[in-house]
Amino acid sequence: MARFAKFCWLVLAYNVLVILWGAFVRATGSGAGCGSHWPLCNGEIIPRAPAIETLIEFTHRLTSGLAGLLVLAMVVWAFQTYPRGHIVRRGVLGSLVFIITEALVGMLLVRYEWVARDVSYGRAVMMAVHLANTLLLLGALTLTAYWASGGARFRLRGQGWTGIGVLGALLLMMLVGISGAVTALGDTLLQLGAIQQSLVIGQTLLALRIYHPWMAILISVYMITVLTTLALQRPTRLTLRLAVAFNLLYVGQLLLGALNVWLKAPVWMQLVHLAITDTLWVMLVIFGAGVLAAQPQPVAVVEARRHPT
Repeated sequence: MARFAKFCWLVLAYNVLVILWGAFVRATGSGAGCGSHWPLCNGEIIPRAPAIETLIEFTHRLTSGLAGLLVLAMVVWAFQTYPRGHIVRRGVLGSLVFIITEALVGMLLVRYEWVARDVSYGRAVMMAVHLANTLLLLGALTLTAYWASGGARFRLRGQGWTGIGVLGALLLMMLVGISGAVTALGDTLLQLGAIQQSLVIGQTLLALRIYHPWMAILISVYMITVLTTLALQRPTRLTLRLAVAFNLLYVGQLLLGALNVWLKAPVWMQLVHLAITDTLWVMLVIFGAGVLAAQPQPVAVVEARRHPT
């Protein structure tokens, strides 16, 4: 089981790298490198004499395919290791579902040519769907690795304010991530000089460059307040450390976001920004699982932690 847990964390880390390479494909305008063919690349299994855009896109398809195989291996290993009804089995099945939907979203982007220099509402919507599914995939992989490492099983019913607080944090983190993905799309189209293809849609995408930072700042108030409160109400070594680390990293992400705007969103900064977003999401999922599984502290103990004498 210890080896399986290590394998799960490895699969999670690998999927983060695949996600970052996918962002590199989008940021460099290489999404049309294999044309509108899927899963083939320009109608071939292995493209011959490929251009640089084709190499970038083809590499992403290969790494994505390997990610799917790793998740499938994780499913088989889990079903051989854990008994029927074990929570780890549910985690790997969730991971399998979301890796399949991730591939389907990628297929739709290619088939409808919502890539490269395309400026359309359809592409913006699919970018939002893509980011949401990516976070759900990472969440399922994270929970699988967490449970395989000995993390406690939690229940959702009867959690009251704690459940609402955790759910709110997850939804808001997903919302700010989606707005960031669409904002990054606008930055990419601007750098590629494609905004002029549809000024109305292009200006709408660029408008998010103003709204996204303010949204992230407002959400930070919720995160700092709610995560700190939850960590004090249900304190464990894990939840307390994660609450502090998450809040500090989120503030650092806000500063990096400001730097990203000032530098006019270079590709490397977009990748760093996305890597931190994925890290924050993984931390938040583990924090939520830990809080929901922990025992609540009496009110007097919580107040004493907030106002030590």
